[in-house]
Amino acid sequence: MTKHNKLVRDKIPSIIEANGEKTVTIILDNEEYKKELDKKILEEIKEYLKSDDVEELADVLEVIYAILEYKKLTMNDLENIRKMKKEKRGGFVDCIFLIETIR
Repeated sequence: MTKHNKLVRDKIPSIIEANGEKTVTIILDNEEYKKELDKKILEEIKEYLKSDDVEELADVLEVIYAILEYKKLTMNDLENIRKMKKEKRGGFVDCIFLIETIR
């Protein structure tokens, strides 16, 4: 028996069961789901940082899509916010590393 206690992709229980194992799952309520999405995005970011694998970035993006759906927003909404922030504050193209500010 392996304990997981985490949010998983929709098809994971079926995949596990197809491999001959049984699963125990619950359907989360909205509050629990949001909490688990927040944990999941951190988990996926840590996996990306550890592996530097673009496939892990796809997992981060999948969680972002789920968070947007939870918030009743679209990727287009997020992209518009990103563009406004980039126009106002810039992007990361110039590789600027801020050491300190002095008053």
